[in-house]
Amino acid sequence: MFSIIKRILAQIINDKRSLAILFVAPILIFTLLYFILGDSGYVPKITVYNVSDTVLTGLEKSADVEVTDSMPELKAFLELQGQDAIIWANQEGLHLYMLDKSAKTSKVLKAVQDINASNIHINYEYETNSENQLDSLSFVFLGVISFFFVFILSGMSFVRERTNQTLERMLMAPIRRSTVIGGYTLGYGILSAIQSVVIFLFSVYVLKLHVEGSYILCTLIMIILSFAAVSVGALMSIFANNELQLVQFIPIVLIPQIFFSGLIPLDTIPYGLGNLCYLAPIYYGCAALQKVVIFGDGIDVIYPWILGLLGMIVVLFVLNTFLLKKYRRL
Repeated sequence: MFSIIKRILAQIINDKRSLAILFVAPILIFTLLYFILGDSGYVPKITVYNVSDTVLTGLEKSADVEVTDSMPELKAFLELQGQDAIIWANQEGLHLYMLDKSAKTSKVLKAVQDINASNIHINYEYETNSENQLDSLSFVFLGVISFFFVFILSGMSFVRERTNQTLERMLMAPIRRSTVIGGYTLGYGILSAIQSVVIFLFSVYVLKLHVEGSYILCTLIMIILSFAAVSVGALMSIFANNELQLVQFIPIVLIPQIFFSGLIPLDTIPYGLGNLCYLAPIYYGCAALQKVVIFGDGIDVIYPWILGLLGMIVVLFVLNTFLLKKYRRL
């Protein structure tokens, strides 16, 4: 028994990746959680109309308040002006209007609670079933779950191709590296595209997930995101010598991306860490899914995120082709 214990400890101590996953990765993840989920100091932006001086003074203590002289068009005003909420008063009492439920609107509700207002009517433009948590975060789960399993499948398959020397024998033939990467990407991409369709159809027709916009557009976004997952899996497999080492990349590659999937508003993340989202394929996919699933937007609104996701795939393809050079034996 002691010889087994000694051998296992020696293997782990000599494996820098295992040591990093045991000690470095948890510290990095908790540090990231501290910066992202800690008190961001975000000050909600609230526009008020026809409210009393008492309400106005109370809101100004914990919010950035803007007073308007005329009642704006609610939805368009919030989307164009970047405000988090609109509060107005009439004979029925105070009214609070917000686009959807998020960390930002939670700050708004906290500011409203501080003024001890009674008889306040709260409305959301994009209301989801309050008894079903899946509806409000469906765009996150659709993107993250699909990306995760495709990353694992493609990455392990690439590693297996290498350890079986299939890839090395292929590269000894007069074949371009870009052709090899393209073939693998399309092959696994087709399988992952089918998976995306199955996941979406199951979510909608079996789990009764509410989708405000186009089903076809949602499926298209998930398919493009799955191709990005294949490319990320191929990239990580180049740095892994076996399947276990590939799994060890999950805390470093996948978990940080989840924080940029829409769980947390990016502009509430302190120290400018929200800008790291542009390096995460999951950000582009989940942002586009949110626009379609929650807001019901069309291709004319989401095309920047789709182009960003396609751009990530191209960059990863070029990078994979370049790094594959180290396995060529001529």
